[in-house]
Parts: sequence; structure tokens; C-alpha cells
Amino acid sequence: MDGNAAQSVQGREAVFQAARKIAPLAMGYIPVGMAFGVLAQKAGLSLVNTVLMSVLVYAGSAQLIAVGMFAAGMPPLSIVLTTFVVNLRHLLMSAAMTPHLRKWGPFRMAAFCYELTDETFALHSMRFGRGDRDMRQTFLINAMAQTVWVLSSWAGALAGSGVPDVEPLALDYALPAMFIGLLAMQAENGLKWLTAGFTGLVAIALVQAGLDQWSVIMATVIGATFGAGVETWTRK
Repeated sequence: MDGNAAQSVQGREAVFQAARKIAPLAMGYIPVGMAFGVLAQKAGLSLVNTVLMSVLVYAGSAQLIAVGMFAAGMPPLSIVLTTFVVNLRHLLMSAAMTPHLRKWGPFRMAAFCYELTDETFALHSMRFGRGDRDMRQTFLINAMAQTVWVLSSWAGALAGSGVPDVEPLALDYALPAMFIGLLAMQAENGLKWLTAGFTGLVAIALVQAGLDQWSVIMATVIGATFGAGVETWTRK
């Protein structure tokens, strides 16, 4: 087998491996992405704008919130500021990933962080923790995940006129179910389960206290601090 043929085989294998890894993510992205497309169509967004939002913003919760605010006639500045606050957690996720990417250079790091979502962050955290930092595999995973989201949004927008209401379909269950699966894959010991449970309780408490927009980022910081403190204490 010559060099070109070997590279072709390796390329197909890399694509197959990336597709296999994002399969659980895709099962969550497809229904929620379609729900976003339906809601965007009903809110009055054009097909082009709906797809562009999934390409340029690429943040499920922020997109759903933005569409709801758009439908309610909120001013553009309010929509931008709200989605900015909702997505502040991406700063934490990107910062957590950068120590693994120091040799990639600023352009590749920026491209990686642009496509980083909650779900791909969980997936890459597991990969990088095992020492799997293959650049091609990483970008294939990100590109495939966003492609699934964009196509799902496009399909939802096309089908929007034929779907009277998305709530009876219970599509909002798909993402929590996917996160539970990702958590089960990541929680390798009792400390991680304890930290995850504590963080979840903190997030619920913050939501009940009226801090909806800050609940995720604050719970993440508090939960991580708690986990680090418990780990330090148990090692003494």
C-alpha cells in the first residue's frame, strides 16, 4: 500500500471514529435542533437567519432564549446581553481546555473553542484525560457535531409550518438525557459522583433563588471548588 492509499485509509478511519464518538451527542442534538428550527420559524425568522444562527452562534440554550425574546418583541440589545450572560460558561470551558492545547497555536485554539459546546466539552474532557489529543480527531468531532446541529435546525425550520406545537413532543427531555449519559461516562469514582450531585443541587438552589441566568456558571465554580476541596482533604 502506497503512502496516498495509507493516508486515505487513515482518513476514513478517523471519520468513522469521530462519527462513533458523536453518535450519543447527535441523538440529543437532532430533536432539540429541530425544536429550535420550529420555534424560530414560528417566531418569524427566515430559513437563512435560522441556519446562520446555528452556524455563527452555535449554542442551543442561547439560541432558544434568543428566539423566545425575538418572538416577544424584545429590543436587540437585550437579546444580545442576555445570550452573552447565558454563554459566559463557555469562558470556563475554554479555559479548562487550553492547558491541553498549548502546542496548537492561537489560531487552532480559537477554532477549537469556537465550536466548543457543553456536550463536546464533556466528550473532549474524557478524551484529553486519557491522553487522546489527536488534532484531526478533535476537529472532526467538533465539525460533525455542529453539522448535525445546523442540519437539524434547517430541517426544523422547513417543517415548522406543519408542527402546531413542540411541547407535546417533550423534545426538551433529549438534552438532559444525553447529559446524564455523558455524566455516567465521566464519573469514574465516588468523588466525581459526589461533586456532580452537589453541583446539581447548587444549580437548583440558585434557580429557585431567582438567579436563572447565572445558575450554571456559579454552580460550576462552586461545585469545582467543592470537589477540589474534598479531594485535597481526602489526600491528607
